[in-house]
Amino acid sequence: MTPAARRLLLPGLTTAIMVLILVGLGTWQVFRLQWKLGILAEIAAAERAAPVPLGAAPPRFAKVSVTGHFLYDKAADYGADVRDTSRGPAMGAQQIVPLVRPGAPPVLVDRGWIPESSAAPVDDPPGEVTVTGYVRPTELPHWFTPAPDLAARRFYTLDTAAIGLALGLPQPEPFVLIALGKILPETYPIPAQHLPRPPNDHLSYAITWYGLAVAAIVVFTVWARKKPAP
Repeated sequence: MTPAARRLLLPGLTTAIMVLILVGLGTWQVFRLQWKLGILAEIAAAERAAPVPLGAAPPRFAKVSVTGHFLYDKAADYGADVRDTSRGPAMGAQQIVPLVRPGAPPVLVDRGWIPESSAAPVDDPPGEVTVTGYVRPTELPHWFTPAPDLAARRFYTLDTAAIGLALGLPQPEPFVLIALGKILPETYPIPAQHLPRPPNDHLSYAITWYGLAVAAIVVFTVWARKKPAP
């Protein structure tokens, strides 16, 4: 083996291994991209479709509907965030209201964001109502989750069992129904507008990995063309 070949052997093998790894990561992200596009297409189709009745096992990526009576006297707040309103930024939370049904466990419904203090009216439809939304599974608190304020009925985790116990309800369903609806001017709560969609950054990740592979080849080529110091 010539001295020139010995000089290029180890860097060349290292570069080849790096390129293979980077190309493999980029190709994996391409497969992930196709998988994610399929999920997003499924969600878009579900959003266009009519809601299905809420059952014991709610379908994935679907709008569901449930009929019952709201217990407005047992309303609670979830989380805390600031939003822009016609009167300026305002602190508020998601309004959680139990929906009772005959012969079935109550459902905790996230009706949407509502400010802590506002002169605007709150839309509380009386009697039997049908709510359309999507299902969010119950959660468990983490180490850094704030403790609930039971006196104020403010919670920071969608723990349906804990919320139901604090509100004096029978065991509710192990999920929260996130209400979907139209935004009424100067009226609260503000419901969700769309089914949730996971982020789709796989194309940018693939371009990054492939770009690093090309950069590794360019760096090695430039280095290999340099004449070794005498």
